[in-house]
Amino acid sequence: MTKKFTFPMGGIHLAKHKITTDCPIVNADIPEFVTIPIKQHIGSPAKILVAKGDKVRVGTLLADADGIVSADVHSSVSGEVTKIEDLPGASGYEEKMITVKVEGDSWEEDIDRSEDVEKEINLTPDEIIAKIRSAGIVGMGGAGYPTPIKTTIPEGKKANILIVNGIECEPFLTADDRLMVEKAEQIIMGARVLNRALGIQNAVIAIDENKPRAIEILTALSKLYIGVNVKICKTKYPQGGEKQLIKAITGQELPLGKLPIDIGCIVQNVGTVFAVYEAVLKNKPLFERVVTVSGDGCKHPGNYLVRIGTPISSLIEQSGGLNENVHKVVVGGPMMGNAVVNLSAPVTKTTSGVLLLQDGEFSKKEASSCIRCGKCALACPAGLRPFAIKQAVSFNDTVEHMRKLHAGDCIECGCCSYVCPANIPILDYCKIAKQEIRKK
Repeated sequence: MTKKFTFPMGGIHLAKHKITTDCPIVNADIPEFVTIPIKQHIGSPAKILVAKGDKVRVGTLLADADGIVSADVHSSVSGEVTKIEDLPGASGYEEKMITVKVEGDSWEEDIDRSEDVEKEINLTPDEIIAKIRSAGIVGMGGAGYPTPIKTTIPEGKKANILIVNGIECEPFLTADDRLMVEKAEQIIMGARVLNRALGIQNAVIAIDENKPRAIEILTALSKLYIGVNVKICKTKYPQGGEKQLIKAITGQELPLGKLPIDIGCIVQNVGTVFAVYEAVLKNKPLFERVVTVSGDGCKHPGNYLVRIGTPISSLIEQSGGLNENVHKVVVGGPMMGNAVVNLSAPVTKTTSGVLLLQDGEFSKKEASSCIRCGKCALACPAGLRPFAIKQAVSFNDTVEHMRKLHAGDCIECGCCSYVCPANIPILDYCKIAKQEIRKK
């Protein structure tokens, strides 16, 4: 029997709701206008290089990374730049965006648009990292951390293993699953590219056991390539968390305050690895991504290849429209995603899903008093005492006390709130504690 891996502490078991598992990836409609944010990543906004009236093509560089912790931004369409202004994002906060009116679909000439899988890697590690940087690749699992930084090993450190995160443990989301099924060989080549950049021959593609087709395809293909293997993980949330996945695959505990590279690990989302393949071997910048549109309030769920800057409302319309039973629209998964207050906001590099949810399992309910059952502590995969953090915030305790409770190590998975029989939004209190710690 094949061994299945998992993390030992905390976690919960959720209904999968993977209703789009068998929905092939289809091209989303290209809208009349796209609005492309210049900051789709952790770090500094990119520096704008275009002006109103400029003509651009698919893949044209719109904004250049401003410093190390930043990322290039490219046009996802061809047409004319009509506006550069502050516009509200999905959460309602204004951010600088470039609006392009679509005119045809002309691509930059050096992008390889063929379906052939490129298997020759003739670049040096430095050349690979440079291509990743110029393609504007960031972590596509949600965090948006610039990928070139993760791929550059700090002096005195050494990478021993690349973990390709194909877990996708959030309910409803299947974008990564479909990517592994339909683009398996490209993902393996992306892992080999990163192996070369890191100077190792040890990539492990970690896949949740609830993705049998992806497991079958990638396991068979990986046997044809040196340095890439598949490991199957048990279904448990949040198995896809970086610390939890490292523990499951390597058995190593990531110490508090340390980065994965401190114990020789690099973790990259499967979508990021596919983007690396396209950037390095196909000269394609990151200007589109796969997005799951789903939820119990979605009429026609599916997986779409979406141009960055496409309005969320456009995807909803393509999936049957917004019906009166929808209680909430969420970007990302129902556990860690964020509610959308502006449906005109664009899809970005970190948009893994758009969920239309009815008033059910993942909706907030009226809270009552804490009964001190300790279920939140048992469920916490970070080994924290969420009830104590909630109490510290409620009583306006000192930041020093919040630090002693290790509130800053909360991974914001939402397990605590989900299991609370009193329906207390414990995660909200943990987020407040983390904000207070950052301020100091």
